[in-house]
Amino acid sequence: MKKFILFLLLASLVLSFAGCHGSVEKKVFELPEEFDTSRNYEISFWAKNDTNLTQVGIYKQAIEDFQELYPNITVKLKLYTDYGRIYNDVITNISTDTTPNVCITYPDHIATYLTGADTVVPLNELFESEKYGLGGSELNFDSPKQEEIIPQFLKECEFNGSYYAVPYMRSTEACYVNKTYVEKLGFTLPEKLTWEFVWEVSEAAMKKDENGFFELNNQKVLIPFMYKSTDNMMIQMLKQKGGDYSTVFGDILIFNEDTKQILSEIAVHSESRAFNTYKMNGYPANYLNAGQCIFAVDSTAGATWMGCKAPLMDIPEEKLVEFETVVMTIPQYDVENPKMISQGPSMCIFNKEDPQEVLASWLFMQYMLTNKVQIAYSQTEGYCPVTSKAQNSDEYRDYLSRAGENDDFYYSIKLDATKLLLENTENTFVTPVFNGSASLRDAAGHLIETVNKAVKNNTEINDEYLEKTFDEAIALYRLDQISATSDKITFGDMPAGSVVLLVAILVCWIGMAVYVGIDKMKTKN
Repeated sequence: MKKFILFLLLASLVLSFAGCHGSVEKKVFELPEEFDTSRNYEISFWAKNDTNLTQVGIYKQAIEDFQELYPNITVKLKLYTDYGRIYNDVITNISTDTTPNVCITYPDHIATYLTGADTVVPLNELFESEKYGLGGSELNFDSPKQEEIIPQFLKECEFNGSYYAVPYMRSTEACYVNKTYVEKLGFTLPEKLTWEFVWEVSEAAMKKDENGFFELNNQKVLIPFMYKSTDNMMIQMLKQKGGDYSTVFGDILIFNEDTKQILSEIAVHSESRAFNTYKMNGYPANYLNAGQCIFAVDSTAGATWMGCKAPLMDIPEEKLVEFETVVMTIPQYDVENPKMISQGPSMCIFNKEDPQEVLASWLFMQYMLTNKVQIAYSQTEGYCPVTSKAQNSDEYRDYLSRAGENDDFYYSIKLDATKLLLENTENTFVTPVFNGSASLRDAAGHLIETVNKAVKNNTEINDEYLEKTFDEAIALYRLDQISATSDKITFGDMPAGSVVLLVAILVCWIGMAVYVGIDKMKTKN
């Protein structure tokens, strides 16, 4: 028996060594002690803009200024008009190890980039580097310190115990209100919007005359309440209700009674045609500016399209209707405890074989947090800078104080939207990030879009229909597979070698326990 137990232990150890030998070694970034300025580097930067040439100019100017500070680093800019396209290209390029060096993206996407490979560089060590970290002594520019990045914004970039990104710009959602129409209907705008008030005003606006024209605007078209991002709509309504959405471990909790209540509430106003969405009808700003909408919910970053004097208007001048625009927080269930989503692009670095190349990428990404870049970009739309260093600067405070000086650079609606976020940063929240969280977000919007479309096709929205809609969303977005690929630690997530090692160790312990047990039995006998 002793020989058998010894053989079992030795065999287990051999298996464990074989398992370790067969495992794939990941690329682990090690921060160089010094940045090698004797070498030349070419790094790629994938960025997104909303076809805004001013933003493109800011990117190019930032690259030019950075290259003057670091002549040995060349930055190649590649522009996209959609974050989804960046995401798809990154996923495609991971398999061929041709990812960009620096990428503007979202934390939900980064969680997927990290699946199965050490593709994205964890930033904790880079943050803390005395020489090259945030506010480092060896930088050729004035970088913000870690404590000068707004904590709520930086927290969005942390998951699995590490920072994998830095925030670039931040926005939230706002409700752009045609105050003229609200008062024409006999209502007075409250200090803070509630869902009850928005629905009541929207339903009151649906009256038509004998010729089929809406009495409010004397037009054939009127959609009183329009929402651009229905995924945000569902997520925020659930948060305000205290309903479940998901956990950081990838548990999907959205398919619950609170969600059913929200969808049933929306269905009532979809049926009356008082509510509609961007996917079903088009951009809310166009309807607002044409006098065909009262409440238009969109990002604060979309403020330059909102209002009858908007600098980035998308409708012909002859369709424009004069009205007073007011920027308000999104509707709430409890105005004493407001909840609004925090959103906006972040930046990450992809791992490469050469740690010096990664360090060069970090230097450029960090430069994008300087006051010059942050303030310039935030002035293009209703974004706000992500650092207190920029927010508290004299230049930025002067910019905010000049609202209404002109309808272009100092467009009052844009500045009001920016101030709304600055005043409500403490009221913002983010959703948990895990591999599959982007799919869950899509599913949240899909639920509203599906119910909205079904009502307009005269489908009855009852419990049976909602259960069926839940099942379809789970299948469509493969949500039943997320828990198996989330950040939970399971054997399925581990390399084969690690599994063999753990099994071998387990066998060893069992063998030792059997040996001790037999030995005790012999002693007793």
